[in-house]
Amino acid sequence: MSEEQIFTSIFSYVDLLFGKIKPRKLFFMAVDGVAPRAKMNQQRSRRFRTAREAKEVREKAEAKGEKLPSEKAFDSNCITPGTEFMAKLSEQLRYFINKKITEDADWREVQVVLSGHEVPGEGEHKIMEYIRLSRAQPDYNPNIRHCLYGLDADLIMLGLLSHDPHFCLLREEVKFGPAAKKKSGKCVFCLLLDAVQ
Repeated sequence: MSEEQIFTSIFSYVDLLFGKIKPRKLFFMAVDGVAPRAKMNQQRSRRFRTAREAKEVREKAEAKGEKLPSEKAFDSNCITPGTEFMAKLSEQLRYFINKKITEDADWREVQVVLSGHEVPGEGEHKIMEYIRLSRAQPDYNPNIRHCLYGLDADLIMLGLLSHDPHFCLLREEVKFGPAAKKKSGKCVFCLLLDAVQ
């Protein structure tokens, strides 16, 4: 896929999520920024290992004489804060948000916040920090409903730790092993309402 196709896919998926969630007041998008040093070291070693394994697979395929795709494979290492790809993504996300606000009435009715890769911290922690700061305001409505989307397992704990009575987590069903080969395409809604109370 080209970068343009990647960005287009991201935008269509964000629009799909917006349509599923149907926010009424706020739509907060947070991209992972620079992580703490220990996490950066862990991510770097994981990315180098992945790159090395991909190179080994490619070399084995070439040795067997298999036909490989002519286009260059997408390097997932570029999905790191501070890279050129992430700068382009932030720029394109800003453009996408402005376009949706001018063209789509549903987007115009809510406040849209984008916390890009240039803001330090993981995306889910930036969102939770925003919620914590909102709760500290005197005009905060304790009955407000939050819906958090993401694949990180720590979202469940973050949702429980919020102690908000109306907090839900939207995430995709992730399957491992033989079940992963079957595509279900469904989303799982984990309601944390009872657990928080």
